[in-house]
Amino acid sequence: MAEEEMDPTLLSVLEQKTLRWIFVGGKGGVGKTTTSCSLAIQLAKYRKSVLLISTDPAHNLSDAFNQKFGKDARLINGFDNLSAMEIDPNGSIQDFISNAGESGEDAMAQLGGMGNMMQDLAFSVPGIDEAVSFAEVMKQVKSLAYDVVIFDTAPTGHTLRFLQFPTVLEKGLAKLSQLSQQFGPMINTFMGARGGLPGGQNFDEIMQRMESIRETIAEVNTQFKNPDMTTFVCVCISEFLSLYETERMIQELNGFEIDTHAIVVNQLLFPQPGDPCDRCGARWKMQKKYLDQISELYEDFNVVKMPLLTEEVRGKEKLEKFSEMLVKPYQPPT
Repeated sequence: MAEEEMDPTLLSVLEQKTLRWIFVGGKGGVGKTTTSCSLAIQLAKYRKSVLLISTDPAHNLSDAFNQKFGKDARLINGFDNLSAMEIDPNGSIQDFISNAGESGEDAMAQLGGMGNMMQDLAFSVPGIDEAVSFAEVMKQVKSLAYDVVIFDTAPTGHTLRFLQFPTVLEKGLAKLSQLSQQFGPMINTFMGARGGLPGGQNFDEIMQRMESIRETIAEVNTQFKNPDMTTFVCVCISEFLSLYETERMIQELNGFEIDTHAIVVNQLLFPQPGDPCDRCGARWKMQKKYLDQISELYEDFNVVKMPLLTEEVRGKEKLEKFSEMLVKPYQPPT
């Protein structure tokens, strides 16, 4: 018996009520933000509360909805259960240590040579700086208790680093724990004589904060690898480089044990009846070749085919209209 053909929509994602984390990612310029915003709009019809987070330094959510967002969750105009926030994925350990409005550099300066040693040990783990920032964000997001969270991620390379953060943080914390055991009492004694770290913290308190975050990240990491709770929606266009990057990303996701079973193919130039445009016809012929390859490579995926539109998809009304095509396949005119 032949396998049932996969539904060419994102209904499987929308109807999976156990999902807690949804990532949307792909190569730069393929329509990730438009897709993530549209998916969030549709999810708001199925879930009690939805949070859309941009982890892309370019931060296009504000442009997409014509509304300013920042590091705190804010309701999107026109919705009562859909919020958005834009976060900076590049944080620092100095920021983590700092408190009460004083800088982490001041704290490190007060620690002198010991501070340099602590910093060197922490930074000996590649990516630890960003991972600490990610951990703080995830702790904040978990405390907000949204029903489902969608990440509008940065281009592929950054996204794959982002997904490695839980593992990177575990390694960094193990090194800091080692430092704490060896030098913690000495540092606390040294700092006690100099008035302590900014905000009155001592080294043990910093390590307690790190341990609290480690527990959060360990929990989130377990959820990321649970297909009932996490999935990744790949976004691409029907061109060689985009298809190549999508294949690389899917292989990486499999390596991270993160579920992915949906691909959104944007900017398809479906032929129009009576259209005399030779370039359009040639473009569609090229797109069709790679679209056929996508269908063959990912026959067990939900492959959603989205048309190239004549205007930008910006603002609530246009995004809502675009989002409908994620659940009801676009039908080219005949």
